[in-house]
Amino acid sequence: MIETQPIVVPPARAAVFLVATVDPGGEEKVRELLGDVASMRRSTAYRDPDAQLSCVVGVGSEVWGRLFSGPRPAGLHPFVELKGERHHAPSTPGDLLFHVRGRRMDVVFELARQFGERLKGAATIVDEVHGFKFFDDRDLLGFVDGSANPEGRLAAESVHIGDEDPEFTGGSYVIVQKYLHDMDAWQGTSLEEQEATIGRSKLENIEFPDDVKAPDSHVVVNTITGEDGRELKIVRENMPFGRIGDREYGTYFIGYARTPEVTERMLRNMFLGREPGLHDRILNYSTAVTGTLFHVPTADFLEDPPPAPKPDGSAHTPAP
Repeated sequence: MIETQPIVVPPARAAVFLVATVDPGGEEKVRELLGDVASMRRSTAYRDPDAQLSCVVGVGSEVWGRLFSGPRPAGLHPFVELKGERHHAPSTPGDLLFHVRGRRMDVVFELARQFGERLKGAATIVDEVHGFKFFDDRDLLGFVDGSANPEGRLAAESVHIGDEDPEFTGGSYVIVQKYLHDMDAWQGTSLEEQEATIGRSKLENIEFPDDVKAPDSHVVVNTITGEDGRELKIVRENMPFGRIGDREYGTYFIGYARTPEVTERMLRNMFLGREPGLHDRILNYSTAVTGTLFHVPTADFLEDPPPAPKPDGSAHTPAP
C-alpha cells in the first residue's frame, strides 16, 4: 500500500507557503530534512490534534537530479512562462515547496519555523506567504474560492499519479502562483461586472447557466475537458494573504493535479486566451508575480529515497 502525502484534507483555516532554492553543497542536508518531514509534523501536531496540522512537500525540476539518482517523474519540468498580448505569467525560481496548513496559525507557523531552521546553510527561502481563511471561505475579492473542488474518490483520482508513470504512482504535481489584486480597481466596478468576471453570483456563490456566463469569465476559461468530453479537475487550496502597510492584497494559488498538463491548459487559457482576445477577465484586476511547478513525491519516497547522485554527476538525469 503506497502512502501518499496529505494532499486532500479537510479545509484549513491557516497556511504557510515556503518556496526555497537549494544552495550548492546543501543537497545532503536537504535530503535529511525531507526524510524527517513526517516525524516533525507528528511531533508538532501532538500539541493540538484538533488543529489538523498537515504538510505537503514538493521538489522542483532543476534540483531533482542533484538530490536523487535514477528516473525522473515523467511530467516534471520548469514552470512554463506565458506571455500574452496583455498579461504575463512569470516563471520564478523554486527547488522546494513546503505547504503547511491547519486550523490554527500558531501550530502551522511553528512547523514552518522548524523547516526554516533546518534549511539554514543548505537552502535559501525565496518566497514566504502566510495565508488565512477570509469570511465565509471567500477570497479578498469577496467570492467563495475552491467550491468547485472534486471530493472523495474523484479528488484522489484527480491528484494522484496512476499506472501511467509506475515509478511515481501515488505522487502528484503542484503549481503555485502568487497573485496581487488591484483592490481599488476591483472595488470601483459594479456588482454585475464582478459577477460577470467570475461567472458566479457573489452572495449566493451559484454558478451562472452556460448561456449567461461570459466566454472570458473565470469559470468558463478554467473549465477543461478531456478527449472523452469529461471535465478534468484539479484540487485548489488557495489562500488570501496581505500586507496592509504595503497595500499588498492577493491570492496564493496552489493547484494539485495528477498531471501538470491540466493546470497548464487552464493557465494558457487564462493568459493566452481560448480564442484571440478571450483571456481570463480576472487578470484585469489580478497580476501573477510568481510561478513554479513541483513534483509531490509519495511519503514512502521521502522516507526512503533513491541514493544520492554520484559526485561526478554520472547518475544525474538532465532536466528536459
